Amino acid sequence: MTILVTGGAGYIGSHVVRLLEERGDGVVVVDDLSGGSPRRAGAAALVELDLAGPTAPEALATTMREHGVTEVVHFAAKKQVAESVARPTYYYRQNVGGLVNLLDAMHDAGVDRLVFSSSAAVYGDTREAQVDEDSPAVPVNPYGETKLVGEQLARAAAAAWGLRFVALRYFNVAGAGWPELADPGAANLVPLVMDRIDAGLRPLVFGDDYATPDGSCVRDYIHVLDLAEAHLAALRHVAVADRPAGHDVFNVGTGTGASVLEVVHAFTEVVGREIEPEVVGRRAGDPPRVVASTARATAELGWQARRGLDEIVRSAWEARHPVAG
Repeated sequence: MTILVTGGAGYIGSHVVRLLEERGDGVVVVDDLSGGSPRRAGAAALVELDLAGPTAPEALATTMREHGVTEVVHFAAKKQVAESVARPTYYYRQNVGGLVNLLDAMHDAGVDRLVFSSSAAVYGDTREAQVDEDSPAVPVNPYGETKLVGEQLARAAAAAWGLRFVALRYFNVAGAGWPELADPGAANLVPLVMDRIDAGLRPLVFGDDYATPDGSCVRDYIHVLDLAEAHLAALRHVAVADRPAGHDVFNVGTGTGASVLEVVHAFTEVVGREIEPEVVGRRAGDPPRVVASTARATAELGWQARRGLDEIVRSAWEARHPVAG
C-alpha cells in the first residue's frame, strides 16, 4: 500500500507522513514547496509540483501509477483568511483548481480513496455553543468557501465514479509532535504569539469586543499530533470497501473552546513570566466563536483528541526553545 500525500512537506502534512512511515506504509509526497521544506518529507519520495498547474493531472496520474498509489491524503491548499479576502480568485484557482486536477488524476489512475483536508471555516459566523457537522455551512470568507466547494466536488466524484472519501473539518491546529516538524508559518496564532515574545513585544490580539466571555475570538485548538492521528483513522475508514453508507464529513477538534486571550496567557507558565497582550483592531472575516462537536468522529472513526491547550503551548515553545541537556 502506498499513500500519496499532497502538501506532505508542510506543517500538518509532515506529521501525517511521519506517522505513516512509522507504521510501515509507502509514502509519496507531492508539494510545490511554497510553504514546506524537502526535509519535512522524511524518507518519502518527493515530487515537486503545483497542483493547480495545467500539467498537474497528467503528472499526478503518472506518479500514482509509477508508485502503485492506493490512497490520497490531500492537504495542499492556501489557507490564510485575510489573504483569501484580498485575493479571492487566487484562492479559488489554487484550492478548487488543485482539487479538480487531483480528482481527474485519481480517476485516470484508478485510485478511489481520498482523505480531504477541509476546515471549520465552512461554518462561518456560527452562534452555536458547539458546531456539529449538520450545522449550517455558510462560510464568511473565500478560504472557507473553497473548502466547502471542495467537499461538494468530492461528493460529486463519489456519485459519478465511486470515489470513497472523508473530509476532515479542522479546527485550529497548533503544537508540535516532533520539534523538527513544528509550525514554520507566521500566520497562525501560536507562532505569532511566540514571534512577538521572542522579539520582546506584546502579542497582538485582533479585537476584544466580540460577543464572547472576554471579548476575544474563541476557537477550538487541536494538537497537530491528534489531528495527524485522525487522518490515519480516516484512511482506515475509507479502506473498508463494503462499509455501510455513512457520513462523509467529520469535525476534528477537542470540543473545548479557548479565547485568544487565554492562549496568550497560557504562555506565561512555559515562558516563566507574565505575558501581556496588545489589543488591536479586528481582522476581516473572523467569526466570534467556532468550537467543535466531535461526537461523530468518535462514533464512526473511533478517534478523539487526547492533548489539551497546555500541551499544545508547551510543545510549540519547546520546539522553538529546546531545553539544554
